Amino acid sequence: MNLKKLALLCLGLSCSLNIQAEQSTPDFWKNATTYFLLTDRFNNGDKGNDFSYNRYKKSGVLRGFEGGDIKGVIEKIEEGYFTDLGVSVLWMTPVIEQVHGYDESEGFTYSYHGYWPKDWTGVDANYGTEADVKQLIETAHKHDIKVLIDVILNHTGPTTKTDWEWPSDWVRKQPLCDWNSFEQNTKCALAVSLNDIKTEENTAVELPKELLAKWKKEGRLKQELTELNEFFDRTNYPRAAKYYLIKWLTDWVKEYGVDGYRVDTAKHIEPEIWGELRTEADYSLNLWKQNNPKLVKDDLPFYMVGEVFNWGLDGFSSAVKGSRDFDFGDKKVDFFNYGFDALINMGFVQHVSADAETIYSNYSNILNNAEMKGKAVLNYIGSHDDHNSYDRKRENTYENAFKLMMAPGGVQIYYGDEIARPMYAEGAVADANMRTFMNWEDLNKPNTQKLLSHWQKLGQFRKNHYAVGAGVHKQLNKSPYIFKRDLAGKDQVLVAKGLNVGQKSLSVYGVFDNGDTVYDYYSNQSVVVKKGKIALSSDFEYLLLGKRKE
Repeated sequence: MNLKKLALLCLGLSCSLNIQAEQSTPDFWKNATTYFLLTDRFNNGDKGNDFSYNRYKKSGVLRGFEGGDIKGVIEKIEEGYFTDLGVSVLWMTPVIEQVHGYDESEGFTYSYHGYWPKDWTGVDANYGTEADVKQLIETAHKHDIKVLIDVILNHTGPTTKTDWEWPSDWVRKQPLCDWNSFEQNTKCALAVSLNDIKTEENTAVELPKELLAKWKKEGRLKQELTELNEFFDRTNYPRAAKYYLIKWLTDWVKEYGVDGYRVDTAKHIEPEIWGELRTEADYSLNLWKQNNPKLVKDDLPFYMVGEVFNWGLDGFSSAVKGSRDFDFGDKKVDFFNYGFDALINMGFVQHVSADAETIYSNYSNILNNAEMKGKAVLNYIGSHDDHNSYDRKRENTYENAFKLMMAPGGVQIYYGDEIARPMYAEGAVADANMRTFMNWEDLNKPNTQKLLSHWQKLGQFRKNHYAVGAGVHKQLNKSPYIFKRDLAGKDQVLVAKGLNVGQKSLSVYGVFDNGDTVYDYYSNQSVVVKKGKIALSSDFEYLLLGKRKE
C-alpha cells in the first residue's frame, strides 16, 4: 500500500505506523525560514489582558508577564512585517493555559515563557483566547506563512500557592535528572520546579478532580469528556497520562489546521511516544483538511521538528557526530525514526565563527549524503535558552545574518535578531537576559532600518528559492566569494559576497544561460545574461541572483 493511501486509511482507524518514516522531508521544510518569538515579549495587542489571573505581584527582572499576546502577533502579520522579512514559518512559545501563580525556586518567576502548563485544552488569558488562535492561524495562512505550535509533553508547571497539584499517578518530583543514562533523562524531573509526567506508564489514570471542576466552572465539562471518550474509543489507547496529552495536543491541529510542531524537551521522553504523537497529528491535519477544503492551500504533510538538547551537525566531517543518533551513554536513539522531519541544529552556534565556505561545504555534504539525506535541520544563532547563543553583544550582525540565512538547511530567526534586540538586560539573571521585549522603538534609527533591510533581502531570496536551503552547495570563486546552489535542476541560484561597490561585471559560471533574465534580490534589479556574464551597478558588496517566479 502506498503512503498516500495509508494516510487516508488512517483517517478512520487508529494507526500505530509512522507514515512519514519512509518519506523525504519536503523541500519547503528543508529551506524554511522560521521566525521564533516569545509570545509575551513580542508585541502587546491587547493591554486589557496584561494581568490575567491576578498576576499583579512584581516579579524578578524579566521574569514576569510583559504584555505580549496573540493579537500583537496578528497585528504584525497584517502589517506585513513577516512577509517583508521573507518568513515562511511562524513558531511561537506555547499559548496554552499556564500555572496562575509564581514559582520561587529560582527567584520570583511567573510562567510568561509558556512552558509551565496547567491546562492543555485552553488558552492562557494573558495571551488571548481560542478565537485569537483561530484568527492568527487563518491570517498567517492568508499571508503564506505556516504556523508551528510548541508542544510540551514532558512536564506540568510547578505547584504554586494558587495552583493545584497533579496526582502522583500522573507526575513525579524525584529523582532529579543526572543525565548519565537514558533512564536518567526520561524517568526524572528536569528541575525542582517541574513535575515530570510519567510518560513511560501505560496504566489508566483518573483526571484530576481539580481539572474536572475547572472545566465544569467554564461550562465545557460534558464536551471535554465526550471528546475524550471518542478519542479513546477510536484509538484503543489506555487512559494513561501520555495519551490524554496526545489527545489534547492534537486537538489544536484538528480544530485550527496547525501546520506542525516544535517539540520541547524531546530527548526526555521515550521516543516511541513521539511517533504516536506524530501519527495522531497526521490524522488530525488530514481531518482538518477534509472539514475545511476551502482553507487548504497546499498538499504539504504535517511537520515535526524536535529540540534534542546537545544534538547538532558536526559540521566539519562527513557525519553527524558519527551518525544521526543521540547517544545517552547506555542507549542511542535516532529521533528521525520517530516522526521527526527535522531537529534543531545546536551545532550551528559553535560553527558560525568559522568562515562561510567551511560551514556551507560541510553542511551541504552532510545534508545531501548518507544518513541525513532527505532529512532537515533548523539552524540558529540566537535562542531563548541557549546561553551559547552567538554574538549576544550584537557586534557582527551583518556577517552573522549572511552566514545564517545562506546556510544549507532550514533557519530560525530568533525574534529581534533582525533589528539587534539586546540579549542582555541590567539586573536580569541567566536566560532572562535573552528574553527582553522586542525593541520596536529602535526601528526609528537609520542603522536599525539598514540592518533590517539586510535581513529582509536575504529572507526574500530564501523564500523565493528553495535551492538556498535545500540545494547542493558548490564554491565557484574564493575571492570575491561566489557560490551556487542547485536543487536537482529545479532551481539554481548564484550568490556573491565581497564585490566592489558600483559597476560590477562577473561570470554566471554556467548557472544561467545567455538570454536569461535574472534578478538580484539584494539591489532589487533585473539583468540579462550576455556572453556568460552579467553587468550591473549597485551600492552593495552582495549579489543574490535567481530567476524570479512568474
